[in-house]
Amino acid sequence: MEVANISKSVNSKSSELINENIRFKEVLVIDQNGEQLGVKSRYEALNIAEAAELDLVCVAPNGKPPVCRIMDYGKFRFEQQKKLKEMKKNQKTFSVKEIQLSPTIDIHDVNTRLKHATKWLSQGDKVKVSVRFKGRQMAHIDIGEKILKDFLAQIEEISVIEKPIKLEGRNLSAIVAPKKNN
Repeated sequence: MEVANISKSVNSKSSELINENIRFKEVLVIDQNGEQLGVKSRYEALNIAEAAELDLVCVAPNGKPPVCRIMDYGKFRFEQQKKLKEMKKNQKTFSVKEIQLSPTIDIHDVNTRLKHATKWLSQGDKVKVSVRFKGRQMAHIDIGEKILKDFLAQIEEISVIEKPIKLEGRNLSAIVAPKKNN
């Protein structure tokens, strides 16, 4: 039962297993240089960490015995946060923008939507192009499919079709993504 409570506290950020929060009887101690000092009681490990003026941090609470390391915990947390920020900075975020067409759309409206699509694709966003059918227009899906294929053909040099044309309810849609070299 004690192990289950400790694993829960490891997951929560508010109570981490450092210094006096470690409740194991015996732990495997690793010093600040990475050398194993062996299995020690909790009190011995805390005294060793205090003598070195560092923190005792439990790095593997599920181990047999649990593994604790002597380190500067503030510096360790700072390094972890720095790595997380670097990973977030390198992460590419994108959103899916939608363009809606209809079977009765005029050529000038198509050109306006083409400009929007090329702008969004050049910014790195994905674009969902859909043709919405209303009422009796469902009897002429082939007209909407032709409009959608023509639209995709006009942006094919800057985009890649990620999801092919598919009829979903009253919408005929496809998703395009920017090409890698853009």
